Amino acid sequence: MPETTRERETDEAQTDRQQRDPGSQSSVNIVSLISQFADDNLTLVRNISTGLAVAGVIVIARSIRLITKFQAASEIPARFIERNVSLRGKVHSITERGLEVEHVPIYLPVLSPLLSKHKGVCTPPMLVHLAGVELTPEGRVWLQKNLAPAQTVWLKLISREDNMLHCLVSQSRQGSMWSYCMNKEVLKLGLARTAPLVGVLQDSRLYWRLHKRLHRAEVKAERRGRGLWKQDSLWERASKTVWDNALFRLMRRIFKRTGD
Repeated sequence: MPETTRERETDEAQTDRQQRDPGSQSSVNIVSLISQFADDNLTLVRNISTGLAVAGVIVIARSIRLITKFQAASEIPARFIERNVSLRGKVHSITERGLEVEHVPIYLPVLSPLLSKHKGVCTPPMLVHLAGVELTPEGRVWLQKNLAPAQTVWLKLISREDNMLHCLVSQSRQGSMWSYCMNKEVLKLGLARTAPLVGVLQDSRLYWRLHKRLHRAEVKAERRGRGLWKQDSLWERASKTVWDNALFRLMRRIFKRTGD
């Protein structure tokens, strides 16, 4: 059957386009070949993609040290301190020097076992001090009661002094999704006094923000007469005054000698 005039014009136009744009034709051929290869080797392509994704995650994890377990304050990168990064930890004990906390890194099911440097090794805890706080003996006892061993806490890094970390220590409330700062809590209960923030410049924004926050907690305790700010009642003050009076002390001595 003879071709119509319109069909001949269409074929001629297509041939003319291909002759004028050979680059476009070659590009189409390359894309077709790649698509055909991907279809024929689908499993291989998937494995390569998975491998690249895993390699990327490993590089990222190593670069930002998401899954690194720190055994000492000196191992923590300086940028973590500068950016006030929060680390998760497990309480071991409360001592006169501070809190002994074991760092618990983020766990990734596949990567953590592969990249762990301390498999099956019991690592020593890090020494942590409540930043901006001077604990009383009663405050230390309160922490021992409220931070049981193996309890999880969050350490917001403020500064580092030798092998000690100065942190804001937070703990989740039982039955609540919210956490509270132990630094503020001991001050609010009158179990500590505010202290200078070690390792933080006094003219820095961080220093004044933290100092203001902690000072407010201390003022609350002082106004409410809690802990070390507790005031004796009128009867207790009167009794103490009489008991410490010189005349009363002399009378006690006389009665004591008479009794002997």
